[in-house]
Amino acid sequence: MNEQIYQEFRAILQEELRPAMGCTEPIAVAYCAALARQALGCLPRQVEVRASANIIKNVKSVIVPNTGGQRGLEAAAAAGIVAGNADAQLQVLAGLTPEQIARVADYQKEAELRVLPSDKEYIFDIQVRVAAPGHTAFAEIAGHHTNVIRLEADGQVLLDRPYTEQGVQHTTDRSLLSVERIVEFADCVQLEDVQAVLQRQIDCNTAIAREGLRGKYGANIGRILLEAYGDGTHNRAKAWAAAGSDARMNGCELPVVINSGSGNQGLTASLPVIVYARALEATQEQLYRALVVSNLVTIHLKTGIGSLSAYCGATAAGCGAGAGVCYLHGGRYKEIAHTIVNAVAIDSGMICDGAKASCAAKIASAVEAGLLGWQMQKHQSEFYGGDGIVVKGVENTIRNIGTLASEGMRETDRTIIRLMTGGLC
Repeated sequence: MNEQIYQEFRAILQEELRPAMGCTEPIAVAYCAALARQALGCLPRQVEVRASANIIKNVKSVIVPNTGGQRGLEAAAAAGIVAGNADAQLQVLAGLTPEQIARVADYQKEAELRVLPSDKEYIFDIQVRVAAPGHTAFAEIAGHHTNVIRLEADGQVLLDRPYTEQGVQHTTDRSLLSVERIVEFADCVQLEDVQAVLQRQIDCNTAIAREGLRGKYGANIGRILLEAYGDGTHNRAKAWAAAGSDARMNGCELPVVINSGSGNQGLTASLPVIVYARALEATQEQLYRALVVSNLVTIHLKTGIGSLSAYCGATAAGCGAGAGVCYLHGGRYKEIAHTIVNAVAIDSGMICDGAKASCAAKIASAVEAGLLGWQMQKHQSEFYGGDGIVVKGVENTIRNIGTLASEGMRETDRTIIRLMTGGLC
C-alpha cells in the first residue's frame, strides 16, 4: 500500500477514536465552559452560553454525567465551570469529586447563567462568555467538538484560529478514503500501529455495554432485546450496542471511545464486530483488522454527512458494523461493498432528533440494517443502481448519502429543531 495513504489512515484512526465521557455535545459545552473559566482565572459570576441549533438539539434531552441526573445546556456549562479541567477535553467531567458534583446544582442557583441561540450560521458552534468582578473571558468551539477557534481574557486575544464551514474540518485527509483502500489497509496494517487505539475501544465500549445490561438505564433497550429475542449472536450484537447507548445517554460515567465525534457511533461501529469475533472465536489479530474496516467505513460515510445533521449517524456506523462482520467472515472488497450498499438502501433517512434514550433503539435498527446487508450479499442478493438513491458503484452511493444528509435534509433538520424547541430556534 502507498506509504502516504497508509500513514494517513493510521492517523485518521488516532484522530477519531478518542475516549469521551457522556454524550459528546454536552461534553463539548462543558469543555468550552472550562476553557472560558480557565482563561478567566477564577469562578465566574455571570455565564452566557450561545449554541447553534444542532447543539441545542443534541443537548436538550440527554443526561449530563456528574450532575445528579440533570439535562441541558445550563447543567453542561455549570459542570464544566465547576470541574475547571479544560486540559481533559472530552473527559472534562470525568474527574469531578463528590464535592464538585454536589456543587454543580448550587452553582447554577448562585450564578447568573443564561443560554441563547448562536449569532452565527455555523452548524456546530458553542460560545461561552464569563465574567467576574473586574474580569471577563470568552471561548468558542466550532466545526467539531474540540476545535477551539477563539480564546479571550480581559479583552486580550489568546487564540484566534480562522474557521469557515466550507474549510477543512480535520487534520487528516479524508479524501483518500475509499472502501477498496480501507480493505487493503486492514489486510496489510502492522498491528502495533493500531493496537493501542483499538484495544482501548474494545475495553471501554465493552465495559459500558456490560454496565448498560446490568443496570437500569433509560428504556433498557439492550436488556429488552435479549429477553425478547434470545442470546443468539445476531441479536446479541444489536443488544450490546444498544446497551452501551442505554448507559451513555442516561448518565453512566464510564468513558466511550467515539467515532466521528459520537459515542453512539463508536459503540455501533465496534460492539457488533466484537460480539461476532467472540462467537467465531476469532484471533485478536482478526478482531483488530475487522475493527479497522468497521471504523474506517463509518468515518468514510460520516465525512460526507457532516458532524451534525438531521441524518442519524448510527446509520453510517451500522453500515460500518456490517462491513466489519463481513470482513470477519472472510469477505473482502466486493462482498463489503455490496454489504454497505445494501445497508445504506435499507436504513438511510432515519432522522436525528437529538441525543436521548431512544438513540439505543435507533442503534439496534442500524445494526440490523448492517447485518441484513451482509446476509443479503451472502445469499447473492443485492440492490442495484436505480433502486432509490443507490447508484452503480459503492463510492457513488456513499457520495449520494452525503448529499442526502448535508443538502437534502436541511429543511428536515430545521423542522426537527423547531418542533423540539417550540419554535425558539
